[in-house]
Amino acid sequence: MIYIDGSYGEGGGQVLRTSLSLAAITGIPTTIYNVRAGRKKPGLAAQHLTAVRAAAAICHAEVRGDALGSMMLEFIPSRVVTAKNYTFDVSEAREGGSAGAITLVLQTLLLPLALATGASQVTLKGGTHVHHSPSMTYIEQVYLPLLHRMGVQSEVELCAWGWYPQGQGEVKLLVRGDSKLAGINLLERGDLQQVYGSAVVTELPSHIPQRMASRAENLLREAGLKAVIQPVRNKGIAPGAGLFLTAEYEHSLAGFSALGRLGLPAEKVAQTACEELLKFHQTGAAVDEHLADQLLLPAALASQESEYQVAEVSTHLKTNAWVIEQFALAKVRIDEVQKIVTVQPC
Repeated sequence: MIYIDGSYGEGGGQVLRTSLSLAAITGIPTTIYNVRAGRKKPGLAAQHLTAVRAAAAICHAEVRGDALGSMMLEFIPSRVVTAKNYTFDVSEAREGGSAGAITLVLQTLLLPLALATGASQVTLKGGTHVHHSPSMTYIEQVYLPLLHRMGVQSEVELCAWGWYPQGQGEVKLLVRGDSKLAGINLLERGDLQQVYGSAVVTELPSHIPQRMASRAENLLREAGLKAVIQPVRNKGIAPGAGLFLTAEYEHSLAGFSALGRLGLPAEKVAQTACEELLKFHQTGAAVDEHLADQLLLPAALASQESEYQVAEVSTHLKTNAWVIEQFALAKVRIDEVQKIVTVQPC
């Protein structure tokens, strides 16, 4: 049994998700205590509970402590990860439903299923574009393409947008399995090739995405960057809005977004996303802050060393490195001066 202190470092849900993924992959029984102790509302929220139950389903794990608010979890896999069709709905984890981020559930399952024998299709229901989590657009345009370079064969389809607080979005994930992961080298990003994106609304007037797109294109043009941003008006369960930008460099990808809310002008949403992109662009780094910790797990499971330069050495990054080392799968070195991450699989 491996014991993981969920209060370590940033003390959030990443400790839980990485632990679940690695427990499923390795078959090692794992206890996580002080779950999300660093958060305002500690313990398992709906999306975390869904991730626990999803991880348990794919490796037939025996679980204790799988309840909302639980700060102690015992997870004992009983079989190797099984590739098949699955459906997981975050709204079922809490009475009255939930818009919990299904992208976090997706990231928990992706690598165990990618390494399993055979293909899987996973239907996920809940929040697709919510605060404090990767958006499904980021997963589709940045995270999965870079993991594809490392050998993960997967596709994702956004079937319905799910915004906070209603949720009710839907995504279908296809994972081909039998993956052999290679390392990745992203020390230099190369020249900027293009910036593209979408300004999306559901159940709101068409002038709102147009204003977001126009403002974003103007701001980026003023900074010397040409961008093509498509205004999109979709049908949805509830009103929602967001701007999603992807910066494509010669060797790397980076993603940035901002979500609308009642009373927030469309132009301000655009400004927020553009400021994040421009801040990153000025660093010269190859990997954005959020991708920095998300690349650690596939790098640890690869057959060769990975090395990449990050825009910022975050607490998230250092925390995730610590969790991975508890499973003795890789050594992670983080040069905080040069901002270079080296992952050497054991």
